[in-house]
Order: sequence, then structure tokens, then C-alpha cells
Amino acid sequence: MSETTNSATSERKKEQQAFRERCDTFVARGLSRNVTIQFLLTKLKDLGCQPPVGFIQCMDCGDKQAGAGFGVVEETVLVGDDDDAQRRMSLPQCQRSMKDVQKQLDAAKDGTSTLKLKPEIFLCQQHLRDETHAHESMVHELIHAIDMCRTKFDPLHNCIHLACTEIRAENLSGECSWIRELGRMKAFPKHGQECVKRRAKLSLQANPNCSEKADDYIDAAFERCYKDTFPFDRHPNLR
Repeated sequence: MSETTNSATSERKKEQQAFRERCDTFVARGLSRNVTIQFLLTKLKDLGCQPPVGFIQCMDCGDKQAGAGFGVVEETVLVGDDDDAQRRMSLPQCQRSMKDVQKQLDAAKDGTSTLKLKPEIFLCQQHLRDETHAHESMVHELIHAIDMCRTKFDPLHNCIHLACTEIRAENLSGECSWIRELGRMKAFPKHGQECVKRRAKLSLQANPNCSEKADDYIDAAFERCYKDTFPFDRHPNLR
């Protein structure tokens, strides 16, 4: 390895350490100060789902443009030795490519592997704009955790489930507030619905099972799931 490569690797490690420390601070403040995050964690426990140790983690997501994510896909190989499956499982969830996800789904369909969604939240440490962004991302992912806890939730294979939880998370997290959407807004009425649909579509397009008919799944789930504010008694931004 050349001296230049060593230097670049060292600089990246320092940069990621700084991002990690910043992200960890955001998470700690969210857990100790943000009443919405605290409320959702309490409700999760009330539903009988105790968050495991390390439930919310900051991660190096590489070049993948995402702020956060929910769920780590655990793959168990049933037939033979699959080196590629081992490679996929060695990667953090946020660094797995669309091709990796497709291979996991194909293996499960063929019966050579089984897939299990583990309830974990990750924040992409280098892509967080600020503390508000981090806390909105935590709320978004906690809505997914609530949905996984209260229902027979299968977002890997059931695209209506995925559409519904994404609609709810986008709507309830504050990520589609009118202030955030001011630059995109065509008209004030229904700007929130347009934002929710647009952002939910991006999430469905990241699942190979759902990408081709993302709009159809969102339309099918939208009316019911947009109105569903559980575990809040009303939309948290309208209190």
C-alpha cells in the first residue's frame, strides 16, 4: 500500500471518527431531551417491545445517500456454503447495495436462505445535516419500530406493509413540515401529502420487490395510513 493511500485512509478514519462523535452526541441529546423520541420509546416498551442494547447506532454509510434506516436483514444460509452471503452479512446494512438486497430476496425465494428483520435503527453519521435532522430521523425510524411491534410486519416481502409504514413515518416525523418543504411547494394545500408520497416512493424503490409498482402500493395504502397517527392521539405537529 502506497504512502498516499495510507495517508488517505488515515484521514478518512479521522473524519469518520469526528462524524461518529457528532452523531453520538445528537443521539444522546435526543434520548435525554427530545420529548417525541422519549414518548415513542415509552410506547414501544408499553407494547411489550423492549429495545435491545445498541438499538440506535451511528454508522459509516459510505457513499449511500441516506440519513438513517430501520432493520438489519439477517440471512441464514440453508444450503451449501455461500461466500457471497457471508460477504453481504459482513457489511453494515447501510452499505449493502440494491444488488445485495436482490440476491438476499432471491435466495429466500429459492429456499437456499432464510431472512429475518432484526429491529435496529442506524443513523448515517456523515449524512446528518444537523441535530434536528438526526432527531427527525430517529422519530421516523421509531415509527417503523412501533409498526413492527404492533403488527405482523413484513416490509421485505409485503409492499403494502412497507408503503404504509413509510407513509406513517414520513407524515409523523416532521420531515414533511411546510418549513422544510418551502422550496419544493407548488401550493400550500396538500403539500404535506405530496411530500409524504414522494419520500415514501423513494423507500419503496429501494426494495426490489416493490420498486416497479411503487406508486400503486403507495396509492393503495395512502388514505388509511396517512390518517393513522398511532401512537399519537393526533398528528404531533398539530398539537
